[in-house]
Amino acid sequence: MKTHAIILAAGQGTRMKSALPKVLHHIGGKPMLEHVLDAARAAEAGACHLVLGHGAAQVEEWLQTLAGPKPDTVLQELQLGTAHAVQQALPRVPDNALVLVLYGDVPLVSAQTLRQLAAAAKDGMAVLTTQVPDPGGYGRVVRDAKGRISAIIEDKDATPEQRAITEINTGLMAAQARRLKRWLSHVKNNNAKGEYYLTDAVALAVRDGVDVKGVAAASDEAEGINDRAQLAQAERRFQQAQTQRLMREGLHLADPARFDLRGALSFGRDVFIDVGCVLEGRVELGDNVHIGPYCVLREVKLGAGTRVDAHSVLDSAEAGRDCRIGPFARLRPGAQLADQVHIGNFVEIKKSTIGEGSKANHLAYVGDAAVGARVNIGAGVITCNYDGVNKHATIIGDDAFIGTDSQLVAPLIVGRGAYIAAGSTITKDAPEDALTICRAREQKSYAGWKKPTKKK
Repeated sequence: MKTHAIILAAGQGTRMKSALPKVLHHIGGKPMLEHVLDAARAAEAGACHLVLGHGAAQVEEWLQTLAGPKPDTVLQELQLGTAHAVQQALPRVPDNALVLVLYGDVPLVSAQTLRQLAAAAKDGMAVLTTQVPDPGGYGRVVRDAKGRISAIIEDKDATPEQRAITEINTGLMAAQARRLKRWLSHVKNNNAKGEYYLTDAVALAVRDGVDVKGVAAASDEAEGINDRAQLAQAERRFQQAQTQRLMREGLHLADPARFDLRGALSFGRDVFIDVGCVLEGRVELGDNVHIGPYCVLREVKLGAGTRVDAHSVLDSAEAGRDCRIGPFARLRPGAQLADQVHIGNFVEIKKSTIGEGSKANHLAYVGDAAVGARVNIGAGVITCNYDGVNKHATIIGDDAFIGTDSQLVAPLIVGRGAYIAAGSTITKDAPEDALTICRAREQKSYAGWKKPTKKK
């Protein structure tokens, strides 16, 4: 039996107080809705249908950024309740399919739980339930004398006895499509909110003699996100689950409570990450890599033995083996460091290759450049790569020495073994194995010179 997932994502999310649709708010570096889609596909849902409403255009625009097949979308123009929302997508589901009803704002549900829910519904219907100490506001799971689920009663419609029940409905459900279509066609809106509740299908299933099974889930896994406080709590739970997995795989985290992974991390042996680090996108760390405190790595690959010191930002960059980067260094997109390169404090590298053993130890900018091996780039050196309209390249040969506070005005070639004297502004190619000096004028001193005075 093929499984179809119907994901409800039409709510406005007013408590988020945001122009962004609630389901597009991020957890772990990607929208909540993407987490739900990933879980559904991992649970072998052959097709996914999104029911959109408020912010539908924004969600549709985001969907275009996803790789691979796109989920089917349907618009719920009027939000008349969860049963009504599911009915918008059901015509696109064949009668012989199994339907998983999911929510775009319940992002932490696992694929394993969804597989259990689908398996329990093979004979008719299954609902995902959980136990909470304070069930206020949630639909209560009502069971008969034999412990079988007989109904789900919304909080506003519950009696005092029913409100004392601590087993609640999470909203997630699985059922055979043919039966679900029939049950939802009989759902009424004669309740306190005047809405068509999906949960009313439970009582209709029981009336038809169907055994409604309950699948228990941890409350953290099945919790919906309604405001920014809950979003932050879910972020911490998500990060905690990731850090526990990573540490079991051998990653050394100085403090797992102060680490955020917003993407995918692969790593070798004896990798250490200090406190306050954020990793985004795909990050690959070789053996014995050391990441100092408060660093940001985004789409980065680092070779074995490389060390990144405190407060460095690396974005879409690669470094070879045994490099030293930072503290306070910035590698911008296109930065590629060979083995044993040193990039020191307040050095910025952009769209440049730096050859083996080269060094830029402090206060330099290298952009749109090809730097050879064993080059020394002194403090205050900049490649002047932008003329106000176009970018130009700087090529620096092996074993060159670029003196402190020099400017290399591109397009420019500095030859192998060239020596650029400190304070030079180089506008023409510098030959190999030669000293090149270009300063504004000869140094002079003026006796009797008076300092300027502060104007009142």
